Amino acid sequence: MRTGNRSRWGIAATAVAVAAVAATAMVTAGTVGAPTGPAPLPVGDTPDTASGHRDGPLVIGHRGASGYRPEHTLASYELAARMGADYIEPDLVTTKDGVLVARHEPEIGGTTDVASHPEFAARRTTKQLDGVAVTGWFAEDFTLAELKTLRAIERIPQLRQRNTIYNGRYEVPTFQEVVDLSRRLSRELHRDIGIYPETKHPTYFRRQGLALEPKLVQALSRNGLNHRGAKVFVQSFEVSNLKDLRRELRVPLVQLIDSAGAPYDFVAAGDPRTYNDLVEPAGLAEIARYADGIGPAKDRIIPRDAAGNLLRPTSLVADAHRVRLLLHPFTFRAENNFLPANLRSSANPAEYGDLFGELAAFAATGIDGLFTDNPDVAVAAFRR
Repeated sequence: MRTGNRSRWGIAATAVAVAAVAATAMVTAGTVGAPTGPAPLPVGDTPDTASGHRDGPLVIGHRGASGYRPEHTLASYELAARMGADYIEPDLVTTKDGVLVARHEPEIGGTTDVASHPEFAARRTTKQLDGVAVTGWFAEDFTLAELKTLRAIERIPQLRQRNTIYNGRYEVPTFQEVVDLSRRLSRELHRDIGIYPETKHPTYFRRQGLALEPKLVQALSRNGLNHRGAKVFVQSFEVSNLKDLRRELRVPLVQLIDSAGAPYDFVAAGDPRTYNDLVEPAGLAEIARYADGIGPAKDRIIPRDAAGNLLRPTSLVADAHRVRLLLHPFTFRAENNFLPANLRSSANPAEYGDLFGELAAFAATGIDGLFTDNPDVAVAAFRR
C-alpha cells in the first residue's frame, strides 16, 4: 500500500511551483510559464489517483535506475525500487523459444557482451527493423538458455563511464523474473512496486511469428495481474497492438508518442498519419477510446528553441486531460547531454546538470508521472 497523504503533496506542489519559477529564470525570456490547463481528471479504476501519486507525479524507473546500473538488469530495477520509484519499466522482446525478456531493442550487441562470445559470431546479421537496416545480434535468434550465457553491458559508456564497472555482472532477465522481483521488493519495502512493460517493435516480431502480445497477456494473467486494480501499465509506440490488447487486458494502456515520425504499424499499413496527428485534439480523442494515457516525448510538452532552451509549454497536458488521458512523458536524465541548454552545468555532456530544475518545470505543467533514469532525483524533487 502507498504511504503518505494528500496534504504532503499540496506542500510539495507548492515547492515544485516555486522551483519552476526559479527554473524559468535560468532560461531565456519567453520560456517556461505558468501551468496550462485544468487539474488532472480521474481516469476510472486505475492503479493510482489522477494526480499520479498521493505525494506527486508517478516516478517510473526508466529501464530501472539506468543512470546508475546497466539498463534492463535486475540490479537496475531493484535499485530503482529502493530509490523510491513507483514503477519499474521493462522493455520486452522475445527469444527464439518464445520467452519474453527485458532488452532495449531486439538487437542485443549494444547491451550485452555477445560480441565477445566466439560461439555466436556467425549469428551476427543484418535485418530490417521497422524499415531500417540494423546489423548485429538479435534476441529472437537465441534461445533463453543461450541468452542466459550472456551478460549485460552499459549501452552509453561515453556518458556513463561509471556504469561500466558493472559490465559483465548481470544476466538478461526474463519478464517473469522482473515480476518476481517486484513482488519480493513490495513485501520487503512495504509498498507496491508496479511494473510498466513496453511491447517493443510489435509489427517486427509479429511478422516473424513471434508476437509479443499473447505471451504478455498470459504472463499477466498467470501472475494475477490482469485486472483494473493491478499496479501495471502496458505501453507501446504502435497503435493496433494496443487496440488488440484492450480486448484482453484490464490494466491501463498507454500510447507512446515520439518526438517525430509515425507509429510503424501505420507506416506498414500505408496509413499517412504521424505522431503529430495523434497529439491533435481529434487524435487524442481517438486514443482515449482504447487507452488510458499517453507517454509523450517530453519536448511535446515543453519544446526547445534552436539553442536548446525551454520554450513555453504547449497545450498537450490540457488537451489530454480534457479527454481524461494521463500523461507520463519521457525521459528525464541528469547528464548535460539530455538537459535543456540553460540547465547544463558545463560543456561536458557526461557531467550532471540541473535535473531538479527540469523536473520542476515539467511538474508545473500538471503531468501525472514521468520516466526517469534517476528515480532518486525525482523522488527527492516531489516527495520532500
